[in-house]
Amino acid sequence: MPPKISAADASYFLGFDGGGTKTECVLADADGQVLARASGGPSNPLRTGYTRAWFALSETADMVLSHQKIHAGHIRGICVGLGGAGRAGVVRRTTTFFQDGFPNASVRVTTDLEMALEAAFGAAEGIILLAGTGSAAFGRDANGRTARAGGRGPWFSDEGSAFDIGRRAFQAVVLAEEGRGPATVLAKRILTWHQCLDWDLLLEWITKNPDEVFSKTFPLVAKVADDGDGAAREILSAAATCLAGLAECVTNELGWRNREVPLAKVGGVFGRSKHFDAAIDAEVTRLIPRVRFVPVEISPAEAAVRVAVRSARAKGNAA
Repeated sequence: MPPKISAADASYFLGFDGGGTKTECVLADADGQVLARASGGPSNPLRTGYTRAWFALSETADMVLSHQKIHAGHIRGICVGLGGAGRAGVVRRTTTFFQDGFPNASVRVTTDLEMALEAAFGAAEGIILLAGTGSAAFGRDANGRTARAGGRGPWFSDEGSAFDIGRRAFQAVVLAEEGRGPATVLAKRILTWHQCLDWDLLLEWITKNPDEVFSKTFPLVAKVADDGDGAAREILSAAATCLAGLAECVTNELGWRNREVPLAKVGGVFGRSKHFDAAIDAEVTRLIPRVRFVPVEISPAEAAVRVAVRSARAKGNAA
């Protein structure tokens, strides 16, 4: 067993960004200097289940700890931005999980939206348009008032997400094969893309793990859209309209219709297709004429570890 470390000697911090496709973990020292980072599988417990989420969070933490040759007792603070953490039960169970594994750490669990906003704007006001496995818009004004749209799961929300785009790609293939929709090169490439021998096997895979199949189809849609495929472009244009609508909803709720709106785009769907990126920017600008796009300089996991360090300093100053 590793030697026991007292709380006074714990001087490292962990930040997590966990979603429906992947988990990122960052280790930092007491000055906030990033020492190591690691990526793992999905950790949104509402989409993957708690067992798989705990495995992904533990695995990525173990990787960064081993990089510095330290163990759980050295960790002083943890901040977790987690998909699904909008529910109190998820926050409670995740907090307990980390408290049990890291005895000297103070633990904060919040939503992935909160950490994406932190990564883009710090404590300042702004709106983030998040699109990865799921999709949502989230904003905060100068008085700390927040607004949110989307991000409620794949069955009746998450429009414009990688999951939604992948699902629509499969629908386009079926419609094309039945003569009810335009021809698309997706029909010829989708089996090869997933390294699957036939449709029956792929459909069985979808039944078992739709997040993995549909989300992993998005890069194929992005590629063939940039190559000029009409069906793929139509899917991405519709997704762009949905994403822009989320941003518009938050803009209106914050009362920002007649002023400049700082907005940052965060998530895995951005930067994969010139056609899609251009369509998103055009739709957002149409709906929010005074939008100002803000680049995101750090990852949500880095933002999380900064929050963990800042919280520890605040506690130290208060003491």
